[in-house]
Amino acid sequence: MTKKNFPAGFLWGASTASHQVEGDTNNQWSAWETATANSRASGKHSALAKLANWPNIKDQVADPANYISGKGVQHYDRFTEDFDLLQQLNLNSLRFGIEWARIEPAEGEWDQAEIDHYKKYILELRQRGIEPILNIWHWTNPIWFEQRGGFAKRKNLVYFEKFVTKLSQELLSDVGYVLTINEANNYMTFSYLLGSWPPQKHNPVTAMRVYYNLMLAHRICYKVIKADHPNILIGAAHQATANVALNPHNPLLRGLAKLSDYFWDEWFYDRINDSQDFVGMNFYFINYIGMKGLQNPSEPLNDLGWYMEPSAIYKVLMRLSKRYNKPIMITENGVADADDKFRQWWIEETIKALQQARADGADVIGYMHWSLLDNFEWAYGWWPKFGLIAVDRANGMKRTVRSSAKWYAAKIKSLQ
Repeated sequence: MTKKNFPAGFLWGASTASHQVEGDTNNQWSAWETATANSRASGKHSALAKLANWPNIKDQVADPANYISGKGVQHYDRFTEDFDLLQQLNLNSLRFGIEWARIEPAEGEWDQAEIDHYKKYILELRQRGIEPILNIWHWTNPIWFEQRGGFAKRKNLVYFEKFVTKLSQELLSDVGYVLTINEANNYMTFSYLLGSWPPQKHNPVTAMRVYYNLMLAHRICYKVIKADHPNILIGAAHQATANVALNPHNPLLRGLAKLSDYFWDEWFYDRINDSQDFVGMNFYFINYIGMKGLQNPSEPLNDLGWYMEPSAIYKVLMRLSKRYNKPIMITENGVADADDKFRQWWIEETIKALQQARADGADVIGYMHWSLLDNFEWAYGWWPKFGLIAVDRANGMKRTVRSSAKWYAAKIKSLQ
């Protein structure tokens, strides 16, 4: 790998999400955690029992405390310490979330202390020379908004617009990049189609309505923010997947792969393309589509049982580059790997793929690794470990930089 493939302004960074790291959040997710922790801990875990690391996680899976975000990893109070570690890793950017429920805990009531907290957060990043990449919405809603039907009702977008207007007025004067909506496709699927996440609905019509309304929510963000800050670059953090025909000579399978590409990511991107300055993409998966459906290889697998082929990000980068002809930022990309066996390999293969994509014409402008810290992994709870930095929640939230992160820091330095 040579330096010339990555320009001086390339964004080498990491990602976090407010609910997953801050601690003491009060939103529809935290309410659902409290209501369902016991039932989920005592439920059937046959799928997880098939994982190679089941002996290491089975006690945690059966513990209701696993499903409560609670104190998080106390990033809300310890963010300056975490920023110091970010600097040590030679990272020049951080994608982070704003928690709507903190800023507007009741409809129309703005908490200035929370706004000031995020102002300080952004200032501390700037003072360290770290580019703040602000993410507006990452699956969590104030309880009052959820009680009104959340994004399932189009009329509720007026509340979201008021929130975005407040953000634009108060928090964006020193921000260069904004991400609007995180993984509308995953939220729609797991919350309203499969019913695995709050509000646990099973309604395809409602699911598509939510998906459409989240697309409109992105467009609202773009319009509001550009009116106040025309120089801010805006995109969405959407999950994009490499869908590949298991038999590339089979036209039916090729067609199914293309349909999967369209309905999973391109449908959303197509409808926001005139209101995005760059394409934001989260990448974790390649799906090999065969006559029996999804037919991925049986190894290598990460701790969640997901098949790993990090180099496949190249396929997605080239597809999105050709389709939209815009800069691309990888807004999430990482691996659940408690023993740190695969993370260095994953990052190295990804960097090679980014380099090849740039050489082949894709304008890749940044890479945000998921995640900076071990965090609360939504419905799975605390046992999956994605962090460049390990967090020992049983021992004062002690931070330890993993070996793979040290390698990543050295690699970044060698490419600058």
